[in-house]
Amino acid sequence: MSNRLQKEDSPYLQQHKDNPVNWYPWGDEAFSKAKEENKAIFISIGYSSCHWCHVMEENVFLNEECADILNEHFISIKVDREERPDIDKHYQEVYMLLNRRSGGWPTSIFCTPENKPFLARTYIPPHSSQSSIEGMGFIELTKIIGQKVLENDEQILKNADEIEEFINKKEHPKEATLLKEDFVKNFMLQVKNNYETKHGGFTVAPKFPHASTLNALTILDRLYDDKAAKAMILHTLNSMKKGGIYDLVDGGFCRYSVDEKWLVPHFEKMLYDNALLCDVYAKAYLTYKDESFLTTAKECADFWYESMSEDDLFYSASDADSEGEEGTYFVYSYDEVYDALKNNNYEDIESMLKEMSVTQGGNFEGKNIIRFDNGVIPSYFSDVKKILQNIRSKREYPFIDKKIQTSWSSMMIKALFTLGDIDNKYKQRAIKSLDALLRSMFIDSKLYHTTLIHKVPKVEAFLEDYAYLTQALIAAFNSTQDEIYLIQAQRFANIALEKFYDRGSWYFSKGEFETKAEIADNTYTSSVSIMLDALLSLSTLLEDDKYSHFAFKTLEYNSYELGRRPVIYPYMLSQMLRYLKGDRVIKSNIKNLEISANELAFLNYPFVVKRASQDKDFMVCGDKSCFANTSKINKIDDIIKKSF
Repeated sequence: MSNRLQKEDSPYLQQHKDNPVNWYPWGDEAFSKAKEENKAIFISIGYSSCHWCHVMEENVFLNEECADILNEHFISIKVDREERPDIDKHYQEVYMLLNRRSGGWPTSIFCTPENKPFLARTYIPPHSSQSSIEGMGFIELTKIIGQKVLENDEQILKNADEIEEFINKKEHPKEATLLKEDFVKNFMLQVKNNYETKHGGFTVAPKFPHASTLNALTILDRLYDDKAAKAMILHTLNSMKKGGIYDLVDGGFCRYSVDEKWLVPHFEKMLYDNALLCDVYAKAYLTYKDESFLTTAKECADFWYESMSEDDLFYSASDADSEGEEGTYFVYSYDEVYDALKNNNYEDIESMLKEMSVTQGGNFEGKNIIRFDNGVIPSYFSDVKKILQNIRSKREYPFIDKKIQTSWSSMMIKALFTLGDIDNKYKQRAIKSLDALLRSMFIDSKLYHTTLIHKVPKVEAFLEDYAYLTQALIAAFNSTQDEIYLIQAQRFANIALEKFYDRGSWYFSKGEFETKAEIADNTYTSSVSIMLDALLSLSTLLEDDKYSHFAFKTLEYNSYELGRRPVIYPYMLSQMLRYLKGDRVIKSNIKNLEISANELAFLNYPFVVKRASQDKDFMVCGDKSCFANTSKINKIDDIIKKSF
């Protein structure tokens, strides 16, 4: 029999509607019931493509004994972190406070009947593995907690009160530090310290792509001709596209690599990773003229547009698991690849298999992930790829989460506009997707965060939605010079300032959960840093100093942390440099800007915006003055260089 989640739109909540656990969605009904019956509250937070969330469902939430304990002693609440990032952020802070380290998903929170948290875990197995509470299994743990809450255990209630008091304390930043380019030295020192020299990247294992760090290094190389930054970018980007974390067969990046080589991925694919990495590879192509980077960016965009979208709207994620196991859809046996090549009349099959890293023993649990260790994709692979896709087509495709998210969709739209300056096909896709997103998520003058495709959205937008959408609208204006996009960008920025800004500080959410916005670039780029980008663009394009004032106050508020640990805030560092050095505006008539979009995209200076004017040539301007004009695009870089 289905529980209360059957009425919810969220794909993640729908996955749990037939659990024997009597789940409640987040809401007043659950909290009233807990108080009324004096029951502990168990909050489980996850998302539809999360592998360990599936494992916990299978081992715990489908376990009748576990379900019986929860149903008798707890009010159990399921939360989709992608639908309600405000709730997730709040409880990730609780986890960090209680465990002195960052958490993850699934997140398991235990609270008093008044919803005051006192214990936080991630995945909990059904049975105890050791005697300490850290290793206590779900059955034993919930029996103890249920009994103690029923008896109104004083220690649990006291701990919960202390935790709530600590969470509600307002923290103020240290004294402001003078913003200066010297922050770059500290950043480079910290990045080099984290850099993994053998395979690239900035951790050992598990290894995440760190798109914001790569983006910042590209900017530093363009500004300062930094050979160390260039070496780290090129090595990392070349290593990642060899195959593994990057899916050479279908296209698109997986969430992260479980090993140092970027070979064995966690096979889920997230829209935000693919959007940010698509943008990074496109910009790397514009910086280093490496065609393989452009190929990767295009394949990434094509995969999401062709396989993960509907009516020009982007789905949020696909799962790692299919047919009950992780990676089943993605990997190959030696025999099936050999036979497929033989049936297609290929010769020298053994050497081809060796080149594609396909062996009898396999490189992943006896099967094979397609990979080219030398980083060079041979010419035959474009045809072989179709054969490999055909093998996959006979398998069950992993679950696709068809949620539409304003922030994540805006990331991909912005990346498509970056590609659009290189290939007009992507510009047209970006325009269609942006217009579809606005029709779906901006209704009756209200912006929304997420909805299942073709459903009416219910969850109102958070700071990240305003930030990334504003950034995408500015990219649309730069690409098309359509003033409507600039007007819309200004409108959303103004609403964000009104709703979330507070004297240099920003909130992620207001209302039910008043959550401070992070400034660190974690799972993806901080929404505060994206707002900085948007505000600086608006200041330049509208010639309105109030936007640069808000940007400065934000930078000043965070200056102490930015100067001390810039490696954690790479996008904010790049926007600080932009604030200090200033934008350069390329002005010309619309026809000139359209015809020259590709050449202008290759300009070296990273902080360039475009503005249509009546000029028949190209005028290069700064904040309050213009420096020179020229009819030759290849002279613009020199003009910008001499303007400093």
